[in-house]
Amino acid sequence: MADKPTGQPARAPGAVTLRVIAALLSYPDPWQRSHLAEMRALLRQDQALPGTRLRELEALIGSLQGGEPLELEAAYVELFDRGRATSLHLFEHVHGDSRDRGPAMIDLGQTYQSAGLVLNESELPDYLPALLEFISTQPQREAKAFLVEIAHLLNGIFGALRQRESAYASLLGALLDLGGQKAEAVPPPAEPPLDESWAEPPAFDGCSTQGQARPGQPQPVRVVRKNHGLQGVAP
Repeated sequence: MADKPTGQPARAPGAVTLRVIAALLSYPDPWQRSHLAEMRALLRQDQALPGTRLRELEALIGSLQGGEPLELEAAYVELFDRGRATSLHLFEHVHGDSRDRGPAMIDLGQTYQSAGLVLNESELPDYLPALLEFISTQPQREAKAFLVEIAHLLNGIFGALRQRESAYASLLGALLDLGGQKAEAVPPPAEPPLDESWAEPPAFDGCSTQGQARPGQPQPVRVVRKNHGLQGVAP
């Protein structure tokens, strides 16, 4: 969002914790590093997480405090920006690169605007830290409903991070805790090699191998009902 507040008054129990998790999931820039001690204190004060989960988050904060900045930044990019399974852009998991992603982005951005929130120019609406800051502004019942709605996506990212033995998995587990959901390490789907996923497909070729109809065969069309609210997130 436009600012990165951590100590502002919360609207509901757990809102401060949501904002701290949003900050910890963000790129480990100088701002984040300068506020890690404050984040640790806020998590303790909010008392929204079980003791075991709180200790996991404190261990992550300790590793961020003691790490070499350039190494932390490189590790973050390698973890979250190279592959769909750990992407923090939720519509990557729902729509991939399909044309449905654009309208879903617009709908979610309008939801933020209706709440009086403005994204940074560099952020997309489906970026999980941005969504968490929005959720933190909602009343407790609505905030929990949002977390329940995206629980299947959180579990998928949680499983992918656990597979990589990343301490960031504790943040996804904490979000599931806040939503009253069980953290389950869902095995991530197999991904094509990075070079293959960026390859330019030949025009009008490969249709039959991608599950589409061969030339001269009818192409099925799937009609999807449009949901209200947070478009494109629910399964």
